[in-house]
Amino acid sequence: MNRVPPRDQRARSLDVRRRRLQTYLDRENLDAVWFARSNSFAWLTGASNVIDRDAPIGIAAAGYDREAGFRVVTDSIEADRLREEALPSAFTVDADPWHERSLAAAVADRSPSAVAADFAVPGAVLCDPTALRQPLTDADIERYRTLGREVATAVESVCRSLSPTDTEQVVAADVRRALESRAIATPVVLVGGSERAQRYRHFTPTAAELGDYVLISVTAERGGLHASATRTVAFDDPDWLTDRHRAAATVEATALSATQRISADGGTAADVFREIQAAYDAVGWPDEWTNHHQGGAAGFAGREWIATPTHAAPVSVPMGYAWNPTVRGAKSEGTVCVTADRIEPLTMTDDWPTIAVTPADTDSGSIKRPGILYR
Repeated sequence: MNRVPPRDQRARSLDVRRRRLQTYLDRENLDAVWFARSNSFAWLTGASNVIDRDAPIGIAAAGYDREAGFRVVTDSIEADRLREEALPSAFTVDADPWHERSLAAAVADRSPSAVAADFAVPGAVLCDPTALRQPLTDADIERYRTLGREVATAVESVCRSLSPTDTEQVVAADVRRALESRAIATPVVLVGGSERAQRYRHFTPTAAELGDYVLISVTAERGGLHASATRTVAFDDPDWLTDRHRAAATVEATALSATQRISADGGTAADVFREIQAAYDAVGWPDEWTNHHQGGAAGFAGREWIATPTHAAPVSVPMGYAWNPTVRGAKSEGTVCVTADRIEPLTMTDDWPTIAVTPADTDSGSIKRPGILYR
């Protein structure tokens, strides 16, 4: 299975990319910009430049040049594969012999004097491409729907086969296998059994057995897009689990409702965060937000930004959002596409229990969120 979307699908996004990049070049008085970090390379091309997942930059850089248009620079090992299998036809591909010089030097040699890059290139200004990746295009959202559905399907398939004596590490391996078999990478897989899920917010898998219940949280990636989701499976659940899960889901629904409203008002991440704090008050857990970050915008990064009490990032739509509130031992999280008139869950299926929760900040209708699977 190909990890990247079809070339014709990616080509539809290039006109929007070109306009954003041209505006950026005009504003910054530049002639070209380059991206070698994996998420921005994927955002621009729809393809992957990753061979070694531990490397800070990939094996190719993609750029936009006022004169030359869309370009990719790589080495002789990768050029033919990228040209023939991965990149839209709009990109020209230049390659140096693999042993000759670094990617940064190859990019510098092919760049005009006024250039920016998201990695260290001689003579280039360092560029943060986060804002360029927002908001999502229609083609991005179409791919995001497919990714979100497949992520949820993969994780839920593992959840239905669990038993209390399974270990967190074995479950994590099964989750990775289910996702990787769908050509979905797994930057984050957290599995917390009943003991560790109550003690920690980031329950990295251990040899501990699951026990009474389990939380499984993932951030998964394909074609540059990232989708996060959490599922709860209960075998002999504690008396408090249902209430805490609903409290966390209420905070999440509040964050989603506030995101839509605040985007219309031209507000910021901090404005949404204040609504989240108020929601924790409303559900009876006023200080719980201090124990874990609450999430934020999602798209070509697990979180394009994470909301804090002072974060001034604009709240854009249409955009993916992955809010992840926790109430000790419980968590509610999913990736949702928020537009001016729609809140569309992406990481949900029709085969998982749901609960309808009313946001704490409004009298508007309820929002469906994943419930607990009782086994």
